[in-house]
Amino acid sequence: MYWKLFCIFAKIGAFTFGGGVAMIPLIEREVVHKNKWVSDEDFLDMISIAQSAPGLIAVNVAIFIGHKIAGIKGSIVATVGSVLPPFIIILLVAAVFTTFKDNPTVQAVFKGIRPAVVALIAAPVFRMAVKNRLNWVTGSIAVAATVLIAFLKISPVWIIVTAITGGILAAYAGQNKNKEAGK
Repeated sequence: MYWKLFCIFAKIGAFTFGGGVAMIPLIEREVVHKNKWVSDEDFLDMISIAQSAPGLIAVNVAIFIGHKIAGIKGSIVATVGSVLPPFIIILLVAAVFTTFKDNPTVQAVFKGIRPAVVALIAAPVFRMAVKNRLNWVTGSIAVAATVLIAFLKISPVWIIVTAITGGILAAYAGQNKNKEAGK
């Protein structure tokens, strides 16, 4: 199991361009759909927690998945698998990039990769929105959070704290409403 966990996360780490968020659809395909280690709902919860926690989202997800599959050792194996290939690749690229950074072919390659990376990030966002059954209220919250972060430069930390507080207040209000309805 450890070897399989390592190989899956190493493959994802080695062949995903665009950072941790771009890894999400590949991780989802491997752990939810292909290996059925976690449910869609559990995966969405893990993504939410991983995004809210400090550190890289791909590493956080690897830790959660590894722990769910094989405990602490699974967390370590999945994390090493997810960071080792990119570390080696970045090390090699850094060693030769300064020599080729002004090469028109290299610049063209990077310009070609950028739109694909945007799509890799947008696809899981769309799938998460569909799976969470966004309605006009929750969709408005998502759009407002995006505008606050992207255009008004509000820290994502404040958005997360506000969302947590709003969720707690909404749950509390719902409990009180149910108690009053039961009287």
